[in-house]
Amino acid sequence: MDVEMFRDYCLSLPGTTEEIKWDDSLCFMIGKKIFVMNSLSTGGLALKINPEEFEQLVARDGIMQAKHLARGQWIGIGSFDVLSDTELKRRIAESRLLVLSKLSKKIQEQYI
Repeated sequence: MDVEMFRDYCLSLPGTTEEIKWDDSLCFMIGKKIFVMNSLSTGGLALKINPEEFEQLVARDGIMQAKHLARGQWIGIGSFDVLSDTELKRRIAESRLLVLSKLSKKIQEQYI
């Protein structure tokens, strides 16, 4: 996967918006809350995960605790090549659902 395929996939998810934040982070949001971001300068990604999977995921090469984000709930992925396209898409969709689940019921009903 490359950044354009990543962007196209994220924008295909219902209710997704995009914004550049912190000068070089391409952020994808649901209800104004970020669910995945890509550093345009380093190519790295960060996304929310199920905390129960945190230890298993950070044990894999190229995956680490995401800097400056909630410990045990966000991972950093070194590049698009660390995960297969299928797994990356699944993880992005799961991240979106985790973030969506924390939003109001009214917003959730719009995008489920």
